Amino acid sequence: MADEDRTRAGSRAGDAPPKHRPRAITAGLTRSLLRRARQRRRWAVEGAAVLVCLVALISYLATRSGPAPDDDQAGPGGVPAGAVRSPGFPAADGRTGEAGPATPGLRPRQRPPSPDPTPSASTPAPPPVKPHSPALTVSRGEMPAIVDLTAVGARDWVHWGERGARSMNRKRSGSGEIIDGGGPGRRVGWDGNQEYVRWTDGTPERSTNGSSNGVYACGAGNGFSLAVAGSGEPRTVQLYGGIWMARGRLEARLSTGGPASTARLEDPYTSQSAQFTIRFTVPKGARLLLSWTVEKVFTPHCGNVGLQAVTVR
Repeated sequence: MADEDRTRAGSRAGDAPPKHRPRAITAGLTRSLLRRARQRRRWAVEGAAVLVCLVALISYLATRSGPAPDDDQAGPGGVPAGAVRSPGFPAADGRTGEAGPATPGLRPRQRPPSPDPTPSASTPAPPPVKPHSPALTVSRGEMPAIVDLTAVGARDWVHWGERGARSMNRKRSGSGEIIDGGGPGRRVGWDGNQEYVRWTDGTPERSTNGSSNGVYACGAGNGFSLAVAGSGEPRTVQLYGGIWMARGRLEARLSTGGPASTARLEDPYTSQSAQFTIRFTVPKGARLLLSWTVEKVFTPHCGNVGLQAVTVR
């Protein structure tokens, strides 16, 4: 009995849990649990913060459109720096300062495309200018001391007075465009002009090294009538003439009509020479008409106009 009692007593003593654990083990377990709890709490806070940032970023991107084409030069509100727009009035580019009503499908700051402008009736183009339409100009300049008719008259030339009042030399292979139409008054030969002319391709006089000869006509209203045939191309005519104690008047007009052009040369006391340049264009078959006459005399002793040569190029 005593042994059985001891055996039962030992069995009960082995089965019963210990009433107390060591203090060191208990403290270690407590600190580990607290550390894990704090780590889970920190992860939860950081996750919530990231979630809030993502939500805010998505909201911001959803309400902001891409930059306008001129944003790099624009000030606040999309207005170029230095420009001022009054709300409600059209701006210089045709847009107003107001954003206008919202349009579905467009993000903020976007505008609907402008409608195509209504086509306007095109202004008819002016009719093309016809090439080489009639033209006429006259100018006066100083006559050179020596004039080479062969060089200046590439198409044609005529010289008067080499062998008397009725003599005339022409370009040997010229176009024949210069026409002597006579003129009022009596022609008189003269060999005392201050300027000289020369040529190497003439007829009947083949050449001359320098001639001071010419012709003249005395009295108001008298002078020379000449013509130059047109070809449809621009032409330049040069008339070499002079006056003695008179006022000479050169009138140029076209046979096709239109206003005349005039030039004058005057010296009440002595003689004077000039080079008149006439530029003209008329159709083939039409003519340039020239009248070189005495407009006024300053002496009763034969105030006159003189003529030496005419060239065409």
